[in-house]
Amino acid sequence: MDDMTREQRHKNMSHIRSKDTKPEVLLRKALWKRGIRYRKNYAALPGKPDIVLTRYKIAVFVDGDFWHARGHQDSPGEQVASNKEYWQKKLRNNVERDKAVNDALTESGWLVLRFWSSDVMKHMDDCINQILQYIPDKK
Repeated sequence: MDDMTREQRHKNMSHIRSKDTKPEVLLRKALWKRGIRYRKNYAALPGKPDIVLTRYKIAVFVDGDFWHARGHQDSPGEQVASNKEYWQKKLRNNVERDKAVNDALTESGWLVLRFWSSDVMKHMDDCINQILQYIPDKK
């Protein structure tokens, strides 16, 4: 059960960012350090990818583990204790939207790479190497 008051929960949730999260910033800095230039939160593409390598047609998303139902794609919202109906619907919509965005970008000829924020934080080099394998002159 939730041990916060409604006001405390509201304040907590209002501070959650949708862009420029710590994992996104760290991934961008690591790419920049390796000489890879990008656009961030590129609104010209469906889903407004977190990082876009326009030259190579690569769209990169850094998905929050909770918000994109990591480990719960088949049953989003199962990890929540309170207001389950709301969260199941919310997270299910997020997962479905991610799939639709992936399909739209792929049909337009873009490569879509999605990383979990916890993986970026724990395995940055693996994430960078995965991106680099699709960039011919940076291998």
